Amino acid sequence: MVNVSIARRYARALLDVATETGRADAVSEQVSTFAKLVADNRELADILLNPAYSREQRLNVVEALIKASGTVEPALVNTLRLLVDRNRLAYLPDIARLYRDMADAQAGRLRGHVTSAIPLSKDTLQKLSGTLQALTQRNVVLEPRVDPNVLGGVAAQVGSLLYDGTLRTQLEQMRRELKQR
Repeated sequence: MVNVSIARRYARALLDVATETGRADAVSEQVSTFAKLVADNRELADILLNPAYSREQRLNVVEALIKASGTVEPALVNTLRLLVDRNRLAYLPDIARLYRDMADAQAGRLRGHVTSAIPLSKDTLQKLSGTLQALTQRNVVLEPRVDPNVLGGVAAQVGSLLYDGTLRTQLEQMRRELKQR
């Protein structure tokens, strides 16, 4: 199990440096991209996380990734090098998650997801996001999800709040009411 307090310290330090330069959101996207890249590629994860490879070999791989990625924020480059140097690349997924959460809190954003039976248009997502912003009094960033089991309507979860307007839930509620009679 990864020690979250260590990941939190790295995420906080990265956020502090990124905020000073005004690039917190750019760093958030880039650190998430790097974490996803390592998580999705088994061979890459093996090289970066396996102690059988030397620190220099892992650093060379990280440097090649940075170079291949194009423009990477200097704060993130330094953090990745530090993680290699201290043998803490295993913390990268947690650092990315905690960084995003801290950056969202700092910017007054809430993240959530909206589930529907079919893909929603950008216009519909924007309207839904606007409605949720009015309800929560915070900027809401929604991640769309498609689940054919929903049948119709949408369910939006923002933080711990769930707004469920799905046909499936309404049918289930009707079924329960009819059983009680």
